[in-house]
Amino acid sequence: MPRSKKLVVTIDGPAGTGKSTVARLLARRLGLPWLDTGATYRCVALAALRQGVDPHDLEALAGVAGRVDVAFTPGDKRSGQRVTLDGEDVTEAVRTPEVTEATSFVADAPGVRAAMRALQQRLAERAGAVAEGRDMGTVVFPEADVKFFLDASPAERAGRRFKELLSRGIDVALDEVLGQIKRLDERDKSRPDGALRPAAGAVIVDTTDMSLDEVVETLGRAVDEKLG
Repeated sequence: MPRSKKLVVTIDGPAGTGKSTVARLLARRLGLPWLDTGATYRCVALAALRQGVDPHDLEALAGVAGRVDVAFTPGDKRSGQRVTLDGEDVTEAVRTPEVTEATSFVADAPGVRAAMRALQQRLAERAGAVAEGRDMGTVVFPEADVKFFLDASPAERAGRRFKELLSRGIDVALDEVLGQIKRLDERDKSRPDGALRPAAGAVIVDTTDMSLDEVVETLGRAVDEKLG
């Protein structure tokens, strides 16, 4: 059915719940752009690492965020879209364990968050979006039309991330991934700015025992019911 170009759907949740894949497929179903907000922070982290910026130096990180040019372009059926940093395709580069670890610190810098939120809001204002991240429904798009919060057990999430990394040719131990998932959970829930939590009115979906198709179908039906 036809959708408003200004429709905004948010999907929040911890790492490894499949937010990116679900958001990409739901966006396709709804005819909306997919806004991978995590990739915007990952781009800042990658730029900081390349420039030798200390991920704990908040002022320096804000400077990096203010200079980077982050954009999304159409990709193939598997990736859905590509992310570019200053004109360079970094779709794979921003998904390495090193960048993932650095992103958890970079995303805490107030200047970085302000810059990325402004970018995310500008992108959604153009044609609506299915936006996924950590604080989409609580902070960035509090007036979103439909809000979701995806969750799953730490073991399940670690297994999914482990398979994803192996598919990208990244050799890593499952125990290492599980440890990283648990550390990220602790940090995300205790962050002073944009802490991970379900937004008011969000539909909470536990994906532990659900297939990808089942999750997308569940969210799609919820959007249909919400919009009548």
